[in-house]
Amino acid sequence: MNILVLGGGGREHAIAWKIKQSAQCEALYVAPGNAGTAQIAENISLEVTDFHTIGEHCISKSIDLLIVGPEDPLVKGIKDHFSASPDLCHIGVIGPDAAAAQLEGSKDFCKRFMQKYEIPTAAYKTFALDTLTEGEAFLDTLSPPYVLKADGLAAGKGVLILHNLDEAKTELRHMLEGKFGAASTRVVIEEYLDGQEFSVFALTDGKHYCLLPVAKDYKRIGEGDKGLNTGGMGAVSPVPFVDQALMQKVEERIVKPTISGIAAEGMDYKGFVFFGLTHVSGEPYVIEYNVRMGDPETEVVMPRIKSDLLILLKAASEGRLNEVSLEKDTRYATTVMAVSGGYPEKYEKGKHISGLEEVKDALVFHAGTKEADGRVLSNGGRVLACTAYGETRQEALERSYAALAEVTFEGMYYRKDIGFDLGEEKS
Repeated sequence: MNILVLGGGGREHAIAWKIKQSAQCEALYVAPGNAGTAQIAENISLEVTDFHTIGEHCISKSIDLLIVGPEDPLVKGIKDHFSASPDLCHIGVIGPDAAAAQLEGSKDFCKRFMQKYEIPTAAYKTFALDTLTEGEAFLDTLSPPYVLKADGLAAGKGVLILHNLDEAKTELRHMLEGKFGAASTRVVIEEYLDGQEFSVFALTDGKHYCLLPVAKDYKRIGEGDKGLNTGGMGAVSPVPFVDQALMQKVEERIVKPTISGIAAEGMDYKGFVFFGLTHVSGEPYVIEYNVRMGDPETEVVMPRIKSDLLILLKAASEGRLNEVSLEKDTRYATTVMAVSGGYPEKYEKGKHISGLEEVKDALVFHAGTKEADGRVLSNGGRVLACTAYGETRQEALERSYAALAEVTFEGMYYRKDIGFDLGEEKS
């Protein structure tokens, strides 16, 4: 099969790395890709929302399967574009149609879906500028902290968690007046759930599903999980507090009704479902859906899939996921992200990265890199994810950090406490 992976981050590098292992993969392309994907595939320079050009490349490269990494093209309807085109409709697309992509593209749609299918989530209400007064009154009924979410996509920046009521009311007004552009013309205010977060992933063909390895990511820039939110500073898999009893609740109360709801709504959904969850006193709740894999969780989930990923994806695209099974690697996988100095605020690009060839006992997934004149340069806020296996979580983390010690670029920063909050493992 000829495969095109759409995207250019660590998630797409990890997916391409896994697909490359399949005997069924004849040609592999990544668009736009990065310096890491260039080592295992052919990069194609294009915009991920330029559906016309993507379609032209799919035809010229005889693509059999398109795997959509980021959310933006899904929300904007790339699946619908392919389905509606006589020249493209034969190509399998891993990703939902625009209607289903609202599960990520609209917080209000997501909450209404969960309410309809009785999926446990935080209590909420949605407000617009003309209902600002009602929104302020709703905040008065809640206890701090206060959670404000821009309804639409805001590049991961549209969620505010505030401890002061007056500040929450001020930020609500700012959001509704355009703080996050069109994304915050409506704002979801929801109850704060105080629990431990974790990530569950399913691959679905719209009716059937299989569960991928569970992961936990670390979003804050600072150690001790302090400071500004980022796209993710590291991840671990498996997650020690996610035991069989909790996963049974997740599957019965959340995964199954979600997939059933997708089918009942008539959504064209052949792809990944990300469940951003928290558990409060052993009870799981949905914080958010994503309609694609998370990042950097993908960098620990893909290494823990023993099965041929391409066989799974092909089955999903053809609506026969029930005919195949997924086998997981029992080892731990951990990843730690190296980022540019100043990230997630202002940072510089174009810094030379050295030491990559010195990394042993670890996988380096490129997140924000490019190649120029034979050198690998930084090309984003999150630059590299160093992933390692271990028989224990501590062993995997030691190898991830040993890999990072070999790599250097000007301003490079990484958290030194990824996975430490999970405690020591019992022998």
